[in-house]
Amino acid sequence: MTATPTTPPADPDCRSSIPFSFELYPPKTDAATTALHATIDALAAARPKFISVTYGASGSSRTSSLDVLRYIRRATIVDPMAHLTCVGSSHAEASSLIREFLDAGVSSFLALRGDPPEGLTENDAFLGDLHSAGELVQLIHRVQAERVPYQETPIPGLPRARAVKTEREHVRIAVAAFPNGHPRSRSTAQDIDTLLAKQAAGANLAITQLFFHADHYLSFIQRAREAGVEFPILPGIMPVTSPGRLRRILELSGEELPAELSIQLEVEPTLEGQREIGISHAAALAEKLIAGGAPGLHLYAFNQHETVLAVLDRAGALAPAQPVVSAHNPPPTHPSTSPADTRAGIHSTKDHY
Repeated sequence: MTATPTTPPADPDCRSSIPFSFELYPPKTDAATTALHATIDALAAARPKFISVTYGASGSSRTSSLDVLRYIRRATIVDPMAHLTCVGSSHAEASSLIREFLDAGVSSFLALRGDPPEGLTENDAFLGDLHSAGELVQLIHRVQAERVPYQETPIPGLPRARAVKTEREHVRIAVAAFPNGHPRSRSTAQDIDTLLAKQAAGANLAITQLFFHADHYLSFIQRAREAGVEFPILPGIMPVTSPGRLRRILELSGEELPAELSIQLEVEPTLEGQREIGISHAAALAEKLIAGGAPGLHLYAFNQHETVLAVLDRAGALAPAQPVVSAHNPPPTHPSTSPADTRAGIHSTKDHY
């Protein structure tokens, strides 16, 4: 049975042991930027492991993505994660972008092949020099190695002497995983083989595409582990708080319609009730994933904090000191939730080989 937001867990110390993270997308207006900064502050107060920021095709949100990452790094103690795609970049352009993120202090990346830009299809040439997420993973490691071949540190008592440190800073590189299969995959075996290739390229974390049933994730993890995938695979969760959002998610992800959730959202007449349905479904899913051994939770926040924090609280993943957001009080309307921004938030959950 799902706990209410005000019900404490049996063991409060357990709550802070469940790692979680969030995904945001760059704002498009000054008002949206102000609202997003407030959201980041609220999310950071919950102590996530990282906050990722999406990146538009062909660099369409390069500056705004970097601005958000810099804000996370400057205003919080949370690790910022930059999304990178292979779309439309030469090796030189991609290397320059990676170096720019590294110079800004970003050392975590989500490497994606990326979707075709608007107006193009899979049959068009849109990828540039990099053709897979695995190639992008390798390039990130290469740029980091070239950028910091070694570090010099002062030696106490010897003002002119320097010690050489050859250990490079750790770079976290995440990739996408698909519990129910990639839309272009020929088989589940191909999905696992692709994940193994990303691991061989140097990826050390994966985040899944959306799914609606815990068994889909848990069975996928079992197959991946049996095949030799060793890095953590975080389940991606998006609270579905309206029928329109569900339709858009299914359109972009190719997932099958979750009939029960769809019916509940369609027959509920109020926005508050739809939000409650979405929170309850996501929290129940999170609880099952945690019970099944998931190494953490990754939540798509849609640039708002109230709903995802309510999900985490109800699932028992927030530390006791964190504020409780009542699921019965709908979040205020933020300037950042324009239809275009909403599409960007869902779109980022896809990846291609």
